[in-house]
Amino acid sequence: MVQGKLVHFDEIRNNNWKSLFLFLVFMLLIGGMGLLIGLIWGNLYFGLILALVFGFAYALIAYYSGGNMLMALAGAKPVTKQEYPYLYHTVEGLALAAGVPTPKAYVINDPAPNAFATGRDPNHSAVAVTTGLLEKLNREELEGVVAHEMAHIRNYDIRSMMIAAVMVGIVILLSDFLLRSFLWGGMRGGNRDGRAQIIFILIGLALAILAPLIGELIKLSISRRREYAADAGAAVLTRNPRGLANALRKISQDPNELRNTNKATAHLFISSPFKKKKSWLRNLFSTHPDMNDRVKRLEAM
Repeated sequence: MVQGKLVHFDEIRNNNWKSLFLFLVFMLLIGGMGLLIGLIWGNLYFGLILALVFGFAYALIAYYSGGNMLMALAGAKPVTKQEYPYLYHTVEGLALAAGVPTPKAYVINDPAPNAFATGRDPNHSAVAVTTGLLEKLNREELEGVVAHEMAHIRNYDIRSMMIAAVMVGIVILLSDFLLRSFLWGGMRGGNRDGRAQIIFILIGLALAILAPLIGELIKLSISRRREYAADAGAAVLTRNPRGLANALRKISQDPNELRNTNKATAHLFISSPFKKKKSWLRNLFSTHPDMNDRVKRLEAM
């Protein structure tokens, strides 16, 4: 029991450091793109200040309202005790077992079985499951999925996950603006020689193209390991690793693809919401570890 608590606190500390690391790295990316935007428009400080103010303001709003924004984006509706009594009590009971405040529960009207948790901390958290998950999983399997999301909440994974989603979105917006700035006419500084302009344009284009990829790679670096830890945490909470293993097997075999999602939020879900297009490149940049490997690990517990 004591060892389990130590692991739990280690996970929280690691995720707090990851959140800070993500914020610093993305602010550096945003600042770099801001400098290039300033160079393009002939005012270095204007571009830097614009990017940093926009990025910080967007991040601040998302940090305090990100959970609600993500639920609205997913089309999630609050769970009522009368309509979904078993889900309501499952969330309540597993929150008690995990030692965290009961998160708000939501349901997404979608036939694809999936689930995710979000929020800035356990006191401001939420869990959402799809109607497809409720219809296709039995009670034991549903408990495993909810326990997985509860482990994310308890370990503060939800904070780094939400920050990653927000920051990647900011970087993509700024990189798009940077590319459009080049298309609108290139460098505004009339006293720059042609060679300098070419160098700045090449650097700017490279950064505009690579910045979203860098953001995705940073997001991936924390995503796959996090899923293994949440799977193990769910097994401890339910004392039944096979429940989650069977749920993951059903989710992976279901042909339906989640409708209301995008690349910026895909890493939040228990399983990748993109299923129809598979290739070695998509697998390489997948936000989730191999499902078969996750099932094998659970069954070996």
